[in-house]
Amino acid sequence: MKPQVFRSKLAWVFGWAWLVFAAWNAWDLIAHGRLPSALIAGAVLGVITALVFVMALRPAILAEEGGIRVRNPLKNAYVPWNAVDDLTVTSAIVIESGATAVRCWTPQATARERARAAGQAVKAASSKDRVERATAAVGGRTHADWVAQQLEEMSGSRRQTSSGETRVTWSPSALAALAAALALVVAAVVVS
Repeated sequence: MKPQVFRSKLAWVFGWAWLVFAAWNAWDLIAHGRLPSALIAGAVLGVITALVFVMALRPAILAEEGGIRVRNPLKNAYVPWNAVDDLTVTSAIVIESGATAVRCWTPQATARERARAAGQAVKAASSKDRVERATAAVGGRTHADWVAQQLEEMSGSRRQTSSGETRVTWSPSALAALAAALALVVAAVVVS
């Protein structure tokens, strides 16, 4: 079964647009650039690309059959459904499992988004329109609240089929991207 993915769609689109831009510029630097300026430009491009990968493309919550996999910028976490003790939403979703608390990088609820959702809920609750009153039941919720509710429902229904234990590890792909960017910076410093 394919996992259900929750992430910031705007960040994901921006990240892929940046990767296309970076690939085009990398090709141009390789084809037409001259040392050391091409290497310096490549290092800057590499650092920005590594940061975009780590901060825009990696973060996600994957609801799998056995549990929740959280990809934050530098770390991966896995919490089986039967180990989910609590899900709370403040500015981010926090999944508690025993002594471990996993704070999810995405989706996040900003103060402005919370205020807008609360204002819409108050407006809908005081309205005489039947449709607007019906939306008051879901009013006051942000996207992060909706994702947390989905995860709570999955946790309740999938507790019996889950397996494994809670673990938090460093992400090899994120560390490799940052190491490659650092290598480009060192090469640019040495050559120039």
